Amino acid sequence: MEPILKIRDLRVAFAARSLEVEAVRGVSFELYPGETLGIVGESGSGKSVTARSIMRLLPSPPASIKGGEIVFLGHDLVQKTQAEMESIRGRDIGMIFQDPMSSLNPTLRIGEQIAETLIKHQKLSHREAKEQAIEMLKLVGIREPERRYEQYPHEFSGGMRQRAMIAIALACRPALLIADEPTTALDVTIQAQILQVMKHMQQQFGTSIILITHDLGIVAGMCDRVAVMKEGEIVESGTVADIFEDAKHPYTRKLLDAIPRLHESKKSKRQVSLSVSGKGERPLIEVRALKQFFDMGKGQVVRAVNDISFYINEGETLGLVGESGSGKSTTGRSILRLHEPTGGDVLYQGTALGRLSPKEMKQMRRYMQIIFQDPYASLNPRRKVKDIIGEALDIHKLYGSKLQRGKRVEELLDMVGLDASFANRYPHEFSGGQRQRIGIARALAVEPRFIVCDEPLSALDVSIQSQIVKLLEDLQQRLSLTYLFIAHDLAMVKHISDRVAVMYGGKIVELAESEELYANPQHEYTKSLLSAIPVPDPKAESFKSRQLTEEESGEESKADKYQLENSRLIEISKDHWVAVPS
Repeated sequence: MEPILKIRDLRVAFAARSLEVEAVRGVSFELYPGETLGIVGESGSGKSVTARSIMRLLPSPPASIKGGEIVFLGHDLVQKTQAEMESIRGRDIGMIFQDPMSSLNPTLRIGEQIAETLIKHQKLSHREAKEQAIEMLKLVGIREPERRYEQYPHEFSGGMRQRAMIAIALACRPALLIADEPTTALDVTIQAQILQVMKHMQQQFGTSIILITHDLGIVAGMCDRVAVMKEGEIVESGTVADIFEDAKHPYTRKLLDAIPRLHESKKSKRQVSLSVSGKGERPLIEVRALKQFFDMGKGQVVRAVNDISFYINEGETLGLVGESGSGKSTTGRSILRLHEPTGGDVLYQGTALGRLSPKEMKQMRRYMQIIFQDPYASLNPRRKVKDIIGEALDIHKLYGSKLQRGKRVEELLDMVGLDASFANRYPHEFSGGQRQRIGIARALAVEPRFIVCDEPLSALDVSIQSQIVKLLEDLQQRLSLTYLFIAHDLAMVKHISDRVAVMYGGKIVELAESEELYANPQHEYTKSLLSAIPVPDPKAESFKSRQLTEEESGEESKADKYQLENSRLIEISKDHWVAVPS
């Protein structure tokens, strides 16, 4: 069988002032009809540059293909003009990008964006293109496709936007689909749905897929072969079974070792009091009947957090998991009064935060800090690191002299594993993992006791994730910190948390000790989250049955299924609570 794509000795460079940086260095691989090839590696490894080179989507300048061939269906794409590439893109090669919101035109209806491709490449009439676009929306599992055709991207959820991107990419039945981190921004159950849609469409159209990802669990379930990239080169390639069972390169083994696995026992970090009743020593944080509603106008009210209660003991990590829209991030922000709660109480060492004046709350924030999800968006791009970290010191008047302030900033950078010289740099000069360390240093500057970690790992590669988790655990031990760790990566949450609370629809549906929750989940929603997690084991993935339709796991009707509106937590065993209908 002849490959549909042959890449030979591809070299791509970027011009930066007087320097030239080679991002892809001699990459070679083949792709066969109906096959899925996974390309894995950390940020900066060259995997996305390789994909965009195939599509000829790299900006020139600064990018340029320095050498090699990209032979697709017998034609070298390197030699094609831009006009020729425009006829190939969409018709013969489709692409799904990482962020569907920035990839979709916000001013065009979803259906029009699908129809546009069909009109351009298949010369269909507007009526015929609309019919086929509606059919594509149906094929990718979007309900009520006729109504959805008329809607704009902002009216779609994240998972539905990614389905729409798949519909656009596959509308013309291309021979090759390039999926560049297509599920990175999605929750685990929505991710599972998107991967199932891709598999289904591949079977239906016979499409070959290049899947770019840093999630080896996804590779195990989706791919036939895998290529591992590091610093612009393929350091190892082979069948998925070969790579997972007998990886040869140290870098591949490092990536595999960095993956948190659900079946592994959690290493005990410390001994903490975990009585659910909270009797005895007072918890550091108590949340009582917390409500956070948002008025959307026209009589619409979003009950983002709807009457939840829990506590966090001093020195403990409570994991808070759930899909986007479940209310977990809103809970963290409401605890810190970044949102003013609609109802209920949050107590810090017995002090009701809702009763504090703005001035008193400002003083209290010295003891309660937050690490944000996006380490780039949360850092001021116009300020140097020393001022980003030092700002909190200035606000709370902790260090009088400039020399003392500078020493404290250097001490904090050292604490999070960064060089003191970084103090004079700007955020754009750092990698994602380094920026997150800066965010952690900023949170630690005022010596807090409690930190809300709001999805601090979601923007990071798997090996960087493990480094940040280890750092957070080390800091917790050294500084006696207490964490609320918010995430949708359940495997990572298990390893860092003492207890885990599962949220859906503004409610906590299950709360238990970490090991107990994963070993013995009681609520159907918890079970669905656990079953959707990709396992970094090809054999396990091949036997895993996922029945995740939109109705079951995604976006519209779970509240009815799980009867959450009028539910309450009951204790089913020691330290294990689950929501049941009232």
